[in-house]
Amino acid sequence: MKRIQILSKASGELVLPDVAWCSSFWCKLRGLQFRKALRPGEALLLVEDRDSMVLTAIHMFFVNFDLGVIWINDAGRVVDKIRARPWRPSYAAQAPARYVLETAPDFLDKVNIGDEWILEGAPQRAAR
Repeated sequence: MKRIQILSKASGELVLPDVAWCSSFWCKLRGLQFRKALRPGEALLLVEDRDSMVLTAIHMFFVNFDLGVIWINDAGRVVDKIRARPWRPSYAAQAPARYVLETAPDFLDKVNIGDEWILEGAPQRAAR
């Protein structure tokens, strides 16, 4: 699985050093289901083709621990964040997003809505 880093656009500081890039149907379908816990520093970035509230909605069925969930739009701006609880049927961002970052809940304290990030090492999109 491809790995990327997330950097602050404003300061260039490293926000997350090791994030799994999850863009395939099967990777997004599995997500973090059926796991007992997250490893320290573990993060998964679910990737869609475009900004959407529907496509970036998540569920927590078969996830047995809380997650810090951050929605990021195509421009790299954090548009929403929430602490997602196990076995809840649905969470969706308050604004369209292209990316859903799933990580430890304590990471939410380090993130503000409106933060702008760079996804370093992200695959380039083909011209449309």
